[in-house]
Amino acid sequence: MIRFHRVAAPLLLLSFVAPAVYAGCVAPKPPSSFPNGATAALSEMVEAQKSVKQFQADMGTYRKCIDEESPPAPTGTALTPEQKKAQEAKEKERLQKHNESVEQETALAAEFNEQVHAYKEAQAAKKDK
Repeated sequence: MIRFHRVAAPLLLLSFVAPAVYAGCVAPKPPSSFPNGATAALSEMVEAQKSVKQFQADMGTYRKCIDEESPPAPTGTALTPEQKKAQEAKEKERLQKHNESVEQETALAAEFNEQVHAYKEAQAAKKDK
């Protein structure tokens, strides 16, 4: 029974601490929508582009924050098995948050690029008339 407590206590503590590890890092909210490129004015597209660039900058800051809040253990540091598990759990969570942020940023850029292509096509069609 004592052995169980030796292992379970740190893991139980980690379950309460792990969600707080990234408490200071708040993922930015993406722009809520983009103008329809087929009908948008240039000024609307420029504003949308600014919002995408701001979101990308904010995501970069967010990723830096999660990297700083969960630094790897210094090399040469001897970790107990419990510490190693806790470190691995933190790294797994950091990577998950990092990857999710990259995926969200990529999806947003693709969505905006669709509207840019629609805008360019609409402008080309106006010139052909």
